Amino acid sequence: MLRGHRGEVAERVAGRARVDLRTKRLVSRLLPGEIAVVDHRDLDRLAAENLIDAGVRAVVNASESITGRYPNTGPLLLVQAGVTILDQVGEEILGAVIEGQEVEIAGDELLAAGVVVGRGVVLTEEVIADRLAAAKTSMGAELERFAANTLSYIQTEGHLLIDDPDIPEVAVDFKGRHVLIVVRGIDYERDLEVLRSTGYLNEVRPLLVAVDGGADALLRLGLTPDVIIGDFDSVSEDALGCGAALVVHAYRDGRAPGADRLRARDLDHVVFASAGTSEDVAMLMAYERGAELIVAVGTHSSMVEFLDKGRSGMASTFLVRMKVGSVLVDAKGVSRLYRNRLRKRDLLLLVASALITLVVIILTSEPIRVILDGLYLPFG
Repeated sequence: MLRGHRGEVAERVAGRARVDLRTKRLVSRLLPGEIAVVDHRDLDRLAAENLIDAGVRAVVNASESITGRYPNTGPLLLVQAGVTILDQVGEEILGAVIEGQEVEIAGDELLAAGVVVGRGVVLTEEVIADRLAAAKTSMGAELERFAANTLSYIQTEGHLLIDDPDIPEVAVDFKGRHVLIVVRGIDYERDLEVLRSTGYLNEVRPLLVAVDGGADALLRLGLTPDVIIGDFDSVSEDALGCGAALVVHAYRDGRAPGADRLRARDLDHVVFASAGTSEDVAMLMAYERGAELIVAVGTHSSMVEFLDKGRSGMASTFLVRMKVGSVLVDAKGVSRLYRNRLRKRDLLLLVASALITLVVIILTSEPIRVILDGLYLPFG
């Protein structure tokens, strides 16, 4: 495996540290100019974009940001955005750095209170490009693992795809509706904005189903989700109280950590146990409840996006998409089609404008008034 060179970047970067095992949780606390200390093997594109949007100054990763398992572009996006990456520092760094502590990256060393607490590999754009090139040539083994995971999922959860699954009841009617499923994934905010600007959201008024943090994305646009599905680890208090039906995605053995949070707030909810992902649960629920069309925002649609998640559960997403494919479209496709559609509102405005123009011409044109007066005289 290709490796970076220790000490090849001498620039010193200092800032307040935010420490967490899960990058998704850390981003919610991260302030501009701070340093993220994470343990994120194969740092994916979405995590990188979230870190960049939060204004991260540097990333200290206990694990390898690129293992070569597949060509993940997250580290490249970070470096191109001017973010320093100190990689492979070791898991002990998570205990050595205290949340909110001032730290400094000097070359390949991480210092806290002037003391070296860890050493790693500085990732430059050149090093990352070499690793990505090597990863592209070794994807065969990863695809084989993905295929094996897919077969394993069919053996354990195949009933969800073949039989009528036991979907929990919610007080929302899906039948015959367009259902917009919002996942906080790649380009999700941009796609939502395009759907709104083209008029699709206002004209069609689809049922809004949010997966975890997708609920807050809808609220930021002034939209209220009808259903929220997930483990509820990244859903704000505002979203929990918006009045949406709440569906907790539980592990296959019935464990549902997200339900504890809802019970503590005395919020009504139902539980759906599945080995797949929360977006799979959302698609299955919409499909089985008779949705006319499922429009997906931020969901996983390419092989690299499946591999980005780095877990066997992504095989379920692949298979669920096969089941609901007859009514599933990507938001990008809907926005392109809808942009060229003449809406009723636009047509009415066009007709009204024409009528107003005609009246103005009649009132201000002397020849037309003379003609009208002439037509009126025989009947006077």
